[in-house]
Amino acid sequence: MYAQLSNFQDQYRTLFKALGFELVCDTRGFYYFVPDMTAAQVNKTAQRLSLFTFILVEHLADQGRDPMAVLDGGSIGRDELPSLLDKYRDLFLQAEVQTVEELEEKILRRMTQLGFAHEEGGIYRFLPPMHRFLDVCLSVQQDRDLAATLHSVLPLPTPVLVEEESPEELNRTDDPLDLTPFEGEESEEDALARAIREEQQEIDA
Repeated sequence: MYAQLSNFQDQYRTLFKALGFELVCDTRGFYYFVPDMTAAQVNKTAQRLSLFTFILVEHLADQGRDPMAVLDGGSIGRDELPSLLDKYRDLFLQAEVQTVEELEEKILRRMTQLGFAHEEGGIYRFLPPMHRFLDVCLSVQQDRDLAATLHSVLPLPTPVLVEEESPEELNRTDDPLDLTPFEGEESEEDALARAIREEQQEIDA
């Protein structure tokens, strides 16, 4: 099939375009379809495979294993599935997977049927088309790492507590033409003396 697609790319592209798909040749040795996103809906199988790939990338990284080395022609064994399911049970529930049997039936065997993996003797070896899911997962992971880095590097603003101002500061004016010093509360004696001075000024005037 790959040879036919390679030899008659233009004809196949024209055919699939009429059906609402774009045929794309990946340089890593496989073809894939890009559906018309205005009409296409992501089906449940694609959601499950994407979720499984993301979980597997996280799981392998936590174990110190290179996700690229495993998903790019590498393999995982059936004996690894129970621990994988236990660790990410909440996520697998989103894919309606609750048991190891369901994990194999709904995800891994589906991957083999669609050409993303090959199973032999309880070992699942991943094939080149797996890059379609791997590329998306690694892109998401890089975005998360970048966001985390930016969050840790950028300084958080330090809250500034406003000090309570004294009555003198509250009554202080910013007017540069106001040269009158602030006076506190006037006593009865000061008020009487001021009244006498003002009255004397009026008489003199």
